[in-house]
Amino acid sequence: MLIGGSPARLLRLAPEAAEMIGDGYLEVTDPKSAVVARRLLDSGVANPRPRLLPSPDEVTVVVPLHNNPDGLARLLAALRGHTVIVVDDGSDVPVQIPSNKATRSRVTVLRHDRKQGPAAARNAGLRAAATDFVAFLDSDVVPRSGWLEVMLGHFSDPEVALVAPRIVALDPETNALARYEHTRSSLDLGRREAAVQSQGSVTYVPSAALLVRRRALMAEEGFDESMQVAEDVDLCWRLERAGWRLRYEPAAHVAHDHRVAFGSWFGRKLFYGTGAAALSERHPGAVPPLSVPSWTVLAVVLFGTCTKWGLLGGLLTMGTALTRLRRVFGGLDNPTRIAAIYLARGFFAGLWRLSSAMCRHYWPVTLIAMLASRRVRRIALTMAAADGLADWFTHRDSGGLDPVRYVAYKRLDDIAYGTGLWLGAFRARSLASLKPTMPMR
Repeated sequence: MLIGGSPARLLRLAPEAAEMIGDGYLEVTDPKSAVVARRLLDSGVANPRPRLLPSPDEVTVVVPLHNNPDGLARLLAALRGHTVIVVDDGSDVPVQIPSNKATRSRVTVLRHDRKQGPAAARNAGLRAAATDFVAFLDSDVVPRSGWLEVMLGHFSDPEVALVAPRIVALDPETNALARYEHTRSSLDLGRREAAVQSQGSVTYVPSAALLVRRRALMAEEGFDESMQVAEDVDLCWRLERAGWRLRYEPAAHVAHDHRVAFGSWFGRKLFYGTGAAALSERHPGAVPPLSVPSWTVLAVVLFGTCTKWGLLGGLLTMGTALTRLRRVFGGLDNPTRIAAIYLARGFFAGLWRLSSAMCRHYWPVTLIAMLASRRVRRIALTMAAADGLADWFTHRDSGGLDPVRYVAYKRLDDIAYGTGLWLGAFRARSLASLKPTMPMR
């Protein structure tokens, strides 16, 4: 039996399959081992270690561009030897490419007479490419050494359509905001490799840097050109729904020139928040701002009353959940201990999500409640501080901000995104993107 994945699950393997795994590695050598490997990968309890990879010559790099000639020159300098298609999306001054001797790349320029948006620019490059694989790189990124080869290996799995690298900061030391973004950028999905799944730990990957199987995207008609934000999320979920596999590979690094002026930074975070409304329209039920099991919500509410009966009710709720979870692990040694560990993990993870949503997605509601109730104000301030400190501790890095400034920027980050979320819902005349879910598990 194997426990793992996100969300966590229990896999019961036949003896023959368990024997294949041996010391924790499974080599795919025949159809039977391929079936076992597929189940392990899809459940999230295993990660691939491909031994074969396509040639980098089979990759065309597509760069969508609008008014960023300095960024393009910097990027082309890092793409020497590659085939590159630059899609000039209506720049005020048409793109001028240095001589091929300077770039040592095969660069083609396509131009839109008027700005059509990044999705349309990427699609134009996708259609023009003649290779099996296409790498999308925005003009404000710089790939690090080995970025392409690390990701290419994943395409030895014929069912993988998309692989994304980790997005890191190009300049992490400009000011305090740059140091915060170095640690907590919206584009940086962390150090852990994962399958990209709408219900997993990594739900999407940003389009700032992607490597894709061209025929898979062509079959899905590429990016949705009607979307000016969250088109990368939409693409990931459409590919997943079509049966393709997607991977996040943090061993590959692409540096991004983060916004570090407060006004543009805050505006960008707000802009990201507006995308939830369009996503909820295209993928109903897939973008809840908060998803917490009902037993967790009930226990938190009961404990939050700070009364004797509330404490008793919370403990009874936890005890009932423990009993149900113990039945799931009944075939294992020490099922009570394992159930208790996963119950505690689930409760604190749910509490963290509730605290985060209170400060991020539902901050206007929280603010109104704080003005109406002293008890709510005390609880909300405590949870906001605790959530911020826990987030700092989880994502702390050498050279990062001190906890006080980190928490302050984190709360501003949340306010910006939450404002965009409510603004998007208002424009769409729909509350679907604000509706939480409380599954019975």
